[in-house]
Amino acid sequence: MPETAGVDNCLLLVWENQADPDQMFDRANDTVEGGAISCATGTSPTQYAQAIQAIRVAARSGDRAAMLDNVGIPLLYLDADGKRRELRDPAEIETVFDEIFDPEMLRMMRDLDLQQMAVENQAGGYFGLGALWLVPEGPGQQPRIVTINRQALNEAAVASSAGLAQSTDSEQ
Repeated sequence: MPETAGVDNCLLLVWENQADPDQMFDRANDTVEGGAISCATGTSPTQYAQAIQAIRVAARSGDRAAMLDNVGIPLLYLDADGKRRELRDPAEIETVFDEIFDPEMLRMMRDLDLQQMAVENQAGGYFGLGALWLVPEGPGQQPRIVTINRQALNEAAVASSAGLAQSTDSEQ
């Protein structure tokens, strides 16, 4: 019971920073892998769900401007070899847009789901072993993309393939 009270306290703090919180949705969807979204990230599941929906729509439509609207500055980009680049200017992101948002990353983004997200305390919410990180700019605010990690995306694909192979083997 005390754990639920702690989560409720986190939600109450988050809701103080929101005009019209969806309390039913937030209570029903606050727990993901890693803990409570509200406690770990300082914002609500509703805000993450709205960000995820906007990212899915942008990825499905191929609308560069809409995709860039979901990106926080600076954007940390790790390429497939793990080389880190901190992109601090929207023009810089635009220059390497096709590298960052390649077909594999867009495919993952088209299928994002709140229940597939994991959280890390004080770090944000992430998908695909850390391939995509979303972090709110402030308490109660909608998160934005702050990290794209191609190396993690490749590792997630390998892990997923290995999991599929194991499932197929065990079914035979």
